[in-house]
Amino acid sequence: MITDPSAQRLIYPTYFSDILTNSAEMHSILGYIESIAATAQPILITGETGVGKELIAKSIHACSRRKGPMVTVNAAGLDDNIFSDTLFGHARGAYTGADRNRPGLIEKADSGTLFLDEIGDLSHSSQVKLLRLLQEGEFLPLGCDELRHSNARIIAATNVDLWEKQRSGSFRQDLNFRLRTHHIDIPPLRKRIDDIPILVDFFLQKAAFALNKKKPTFPKELLSLLSTYSFPGNIRELESIIFDAVSRHTGKILSLERLNDHITERRSNIQKINHPHASEKNAPVTFSDELPTIKYATRLLVDEALMRAKGNQTIAARMLGITRQALGKRLKNTKLRPNESVYD
Repeated sequence: MITDPSAQRLIYPTYFSDILTNSAEMHSILGYIESIAATAQPILITGETGVGKELIAKSIHACSRRKGPMVTVNAAGLDDNIFSDTLFGHARGAYTGADRNRPGLIEKADSGTLFLDEIGDLSHSSQVKLLRLLQEGEFLPLGCDELRHSNARIIAATNVDLWEKQRSGSFRQDLNFRLRTHHIDIPPLRKRIDDIPILVDFFLQKAAFALNKKKPTFPKELLSLLSTYSFPGNIRELESIIFDAVSRHTGKILSLERLNDHITERRSNIQKINHPHASEKNAPVTFSDELPTIKYATRLLVDEALMRAKGNQTIAARMLGITRQALGKRLKNTKLRPNESVYD
């Protein structure tokens, strides 16, 4: 249960100073980073959208103490020519409009780190070129005949399942294995609820500063409400809704209204996307051969909501899409008699 919004993260060296966490799993990841940061081998960072993959990459680079800079390339939407030109550069006359030599980002990352984000979107041709860079440390700028060498450390990140893409034939097996010499999988925020208090406190301060407002206090129900939400957008989504709430804030205590509206809307949209037909095999509820009564099924649902809401009936009611008063009636009407069968 989340009760302490003033909880502090463990003390780590300055290269982890931007990572706010109370999660034991995240502390383990930071320890792993320290053990591999000095190596030159590639690192693959995986995790859902918004979990902080680039922040982890920056921490790895800082921890490595490499002399060169960290250079970021987002591979999403890049065809092979643009990817090659961006990453490897070109010689003068390589194509129409190439009126001068232009070094690629791999050269700019010399003695440093090249961070390739959204690596799962690379075309097959680009995958072959990246594999050569990883295996041999060699690359060929467009319009050049001589191979060049790079000592940049490669960190890649993706929010897609590369194993699944490999099975479908859209991602090379050899590149997949080469990228994950070291692998860091960042857990989603819903599995790091101990991080919510410290992140809320940080984002409240950040939003208040950006909006030139006094940092608001918040009701104790806020942390219970947030702990019941799955946060499909993870930390980035939490920051967004906190910023929006502070922008609308006018009193001394932060209002829960906008947060409640956001969570209710997102839950509704997710249900429509993931479960458009109740009869589908991936429906959120499954049943045994013999169906329980409506009364018993309702009670199970209500009890689950109350458990997730830590006993807060207002939050539980919002999770169920009903009013607080309606929840009270269901609690009264679905009370089972002693020894009553679930199928009565």
